[in-house]
Amino acid sequence: MLGKGVGVGGTKAPKPSFVSYVRPEEIHTNNQEVAEKEVALHLLPGEQLLCEASTVLKYVQEDACQHGIYGKLICTDFKIAFLSDDDSTLDNDVCETQFKNKVIGENEITLHCVDQIYGVFDEKKKTLFGQLKKYPEKLIIHCKDLRVFHFGLRYTKEEEVKRIVSGIIHHTQAPKLLKRLFLFSYAATAQDKPVRDPQNHTVMFDTLQDWCWELERTRGNMKYKAVSVNKGYKVCERLPAYFVIPIPLPEEEVPRFQGHGIPIWCWSCHNGCALLKMSALPKEQDDGILQIQKSFLDGIYRIIHRPPYENVKTEDLSSNFLSLQEIQSAYSKFKQLFLIDNSTEFWDTDIKWFSLLESSSWLDIVRRCLKKAIEIAECLEAQNMNILLLEENASDLCCLLSSLVQVMMDPHCRTRVGFQSLVQKEWIMGGHCFLDRCNHLRQSDKEEVPMFLLFLDCVWQLMHQHPPAFEFTETYLTVLSDSLYIPIFSTFFFNSPHQKDINMGRENLDIQSKPLNLLTVWDWSVQFEPKAQTLLQNPLYVAKPKLDRGQRKGSRCKHHQRQLSLPLTQSKSSPKRGFFREETDHLIKNLLGKRISKLINPSDELQDSFREFYDSWHSKPSDHHGLLLPRIEGPEVKVWAQRYLRWIPEAQILGGGRVATMSKLLEMMAEVQSLQEKIEERNNSQGALQAKAPSLLRNSARLSSLFPFALLQRHSSKPVLPTSGWKTLGDEEDLAKREDEFVDLGDV
Repeated sequence: MLGKGVGVGGTKAPKPSFVSYVRPEEIHTNNQEVAEKEVALHLLPGEQLLCEASTVLKYVQEDACQHGIYGKLICTDFKIAFLSDDDSTLDNDVCETQFKNKVIGENEITLHCVDQIYGVFDEKKKTLFGQLKKYPEKLIIHCKDLRVFHFGLRYTKEEEVKRIVSGIIHHTQAPKLLKRLFLFSYAATAQDKPVRDPQNHTVMFDTLQDWCWELERTRGNMKYKAVSVNKGYKVCERLPAYFVIPIPLPEEEVPRFQGHGIPIWCWSCHNGCALLKMSALPKEQDDGILQIQKSFLDGIYRIIHRPPYENVKTEDLSSNFLSLQEIQSAYSKFKQLFLIDNSTEFWDTDIKWFSLLESSSWLDIVRRCLKKAIEIAECLEAQNMNILLLEENASDLCCLLSSLVQVMMDPHCRTRVGFQSLVQKEWIMGGHCFLDRCNHLRQSDKEEVPMFLLFLDCVWQLMHQHPPAFEFTETYLTVLSDSLYIPIFSTFFFNSPHQKDINMGRENLDIQSKPLNLLTVWDWSVQFEPKAQTLLQNPLYVAKPKLDRGQRKGSRCKHHQRQLSLPLTQSKSSPKRGFFREETDHLIKNLLGKRISKLINPSDELQDSFREFYDSWHSKPSDHHGLLLPRIEGPEVKVWAQRYLRWIPEAQILGGGRVATMSKLLEMMAEVQSLQEKIEERNNSQGALQAKAPSLLRNSARLSSLFPFALLQRHSSKPVLPTSGWKTLGDEEDLAKREDEFVDLGDV
């Protein structure tokens, strides 16, 4: 009988046990019995628990094995949270880095940050939406900040699975009303506890005095004036209450076409030239109306063309530049490179990395934005021409290019307060539709376009090439991009200042209820402790010195390393080599060589005047407190590694990368500061001269190159080229001959 039980005949199979699903050694239980226990859930003011499920397994994907830890999966009206039964296992790294967000934890996702939800049915992955007839055994959540979460539901009670899966799908995918956002629940509950940062001096541009101050700072008040014709949004709900127009332009002209066709001032150059923007007049079929529009525009152009105004060059961004559909399509392809489900998938796609990166066209779009901004800077700086940016509503590409030009030309915009004020002026008051472009209400996927993320990516390119020119760090840009999806800040959750004011109750002051006071994202103390905020400040930045220009000529920073690979690749590689860890010198040169000719487009020739301006600037020592131009050749436009690769352990360099250099610099700075303090105190005690390294960057050998978002995570030992990849490649010697000829990178 025992023999039959073991055999394959008609004997009844033994009842499945726990071991038949997941091996005990693959589950991190710290030798404790997996049991449900009470775990404290931190709720924000106004946050309500909606549904929960126990005995959920949160996976950590590692090679072919599936490790994880049990806990409770919870959905509130603000976030999805996983509460581990063993907190020490999942929170160990966060505690060590001390870079912890006080609003969103490592195992929490705001509902607005959820991108796609997938279910696994019999090992088949399917997109989940609407009402489900069958519920999955595994839930996979792709986030807009590119995190990927895997939750096993095999051992969860069936009723709990139905509630948690249905609840998550409904509250993240279903269309919402603006007033039902958590933003309003939080503001109504927490308005008696306002959090103010005394060090936050960001100019909000919500008063006439703010615009007058900006005009005075840029010396634009000789030709332009701040007006309050739209106070109370009587003229146009799209425009802010206050803005700046040319002095000769009568204020009575502004309401004629509801603010359309009016040149609005953005910024003035040191030579008197200005950057302007204009929303196009509505398209009409009637000849009479068209004639009226033409006469109106002719009058506007005559005003801004006559002295003391310089000649005006119009840049029609709606027809001669990128379309929103191009940007949306490119990013949809680009983000798939980083939404990796497991280690095996990472290594399988690594061999096709350059092809996939190139086909997405995202880096080419970044390059085109940088190139257009340089062209505008050249007109302002070298040709003494005013630039008029023209767009349908002047709220997308106008915001991006006007901001980018100011970052390049105005050193004030490269300080933290200046950059935040710039975003307030050009994006928030400029009427960028954050509510639609981020798809916060889930009402139209077609309107979702990552315009602000594209701007931050362009700024990162500048920062990466000129690190000492910026007061803030790439970590600052990364957490700013994450803040797009945290609905306790009003900054990125409205389409216009009018929409914000009317929903906050500021237009109806006669009503007894007080207007809601919302937090601004610029108050970083809400998200981070003071120690963590030090990582937002660039220690290499030095305020403008009081030295002559001749004494600063030799201070150019040479950080332009020509390499096509991601910023993770170092000029001196470790013994393990490849795209992320090179296999051999010969192989990586072939891989780089066969792709480099594709990413440099020879047909896109720069104009002679532009090329002369571009080459002339790069041939001289750069002034980090003056005009700043990026290099835009193919290899110079890189992938923003910290933002896009931070959740992929295989892409990390343990104990290496820029964080290792920064750690040493901070240690030396701390030691010098300590010594200076000791000298000032005239303390001769030799034992007290040893400075302490900054706690956040102590022991750089234990940090990842993607610090502070990754620390001592698992490190896969799989080769850069999987076995399957070698079979398709064939002989290494013929690798470069398959498409185009090898380009020698030795002199680059």
